[in-house]
Amino acid sequence: MSSTADQAAIFGRYRNVCVIGAGVIGASWAALFLAHGLNVVVNDPNPDIEHTVRELLRKAAPTLAALGLPHDGFDARLRFEPDLERAVAGADLVQENGPENPEWKQKLWARIEGAVPKHALLLSSSSARPATEQSRDMKDASRMLVGHPFNPPHLIPLVEVVPGGRTAPEAIADAVAFYEALGKVARVLKKEIRGFVANRLQRAIMHEACYLVQEGVVTVDELDDIVTSSIGLRWAVNGPFSSFHMGGGPGGLRAFFFEGLGTNMAQAWKVRPEVVMDDALKERIASQAEASFGRTPMEEMERTRDDTQVALLRAKAALAARGGKQ
Repeated sequence: MSSTADQAAIFGRYRNVCVIGAGVIGASWAALFLAHGLNVVVNDPNPDIEHTVRELLRKAAPTLAALGLPHDGFDARLRFEPDLERAVAGADLVQENGPENPEWKQKLWARIEGAVPKHALLLSSSSARPATEQSRDMKDASRMLVGHPFNPPHLIPLVEVVPGGRTAPEAIADAVAFYEALGKVARVLKKEIRGFVANRLQRAIMHEACYLVQEGVVTVDELDDIVTSSIGLRWAVNGPFSSFHMGGGPGGLRAFFFEGLGTNMAQAWKVRPEVVMDDALKERIASQAEASFGRTPMEEMERTRDDTQVALLRAKAALAARGGKQ
């Protein structure tokens, strides 16, 4: 986390932010930027975008308050500009959240480059498209890179910072400093890879989850209970590697990998079960969800999720303050 002085300097440098695309991710970013005192202009062709964004701000307000961030009247610094060039003309930083379409993004960044100030930091929330691909049509891509959040950005700390082949080292450092000033956990990936890290892990877990439902081993709600009562709790404190390091006892990961459990796990990796995501499996998963947690109104689910995650973040922060690992 940045010091107060560093944070003030960073926010002074990036006072004016343009959010391009204000669906769930973009509107959540806007809420976080506004809560930190930044001026935000939203660019989105949706004619109902102002209503959509203000509704998200309403929903996000209790979470922002629980995180200790101001939110009363913060939308006074929010405006909407449907013309892209006018929207980015005075931006110190752009956070793009558009469709995962490479051609669309390539055209977008080329247009932005012609209208945005030269000092602006250009960031994409893309969960799949690398910066090198996105910036193909830019003359100068030195200030463009991926800043991929985990949903919702105003709450979940992670941002995967993924530079492209032409990204300048200074832009990488600037992106990390900006996200850390927002209270995020910014992690720089050492190379571009489709799906980055968190989503690749999530995808692998979801593959096995769907297989277990496909085979009739568990229902979707039973599987969720199993995860939140076991590895979900464990991984909120220790990731896979440090968890198995402790699983190896005094010998740590070395003992785990070379003595027993690690060997068995490696053997299991050789057989990847097939998931047949046909209409029958889709219907099974959807109907089981609707019969269980799907009965709870979405806003109520989101509120419970956010309140629980805020409590978890507070517990981790308290542990860190006592000298433990956050």
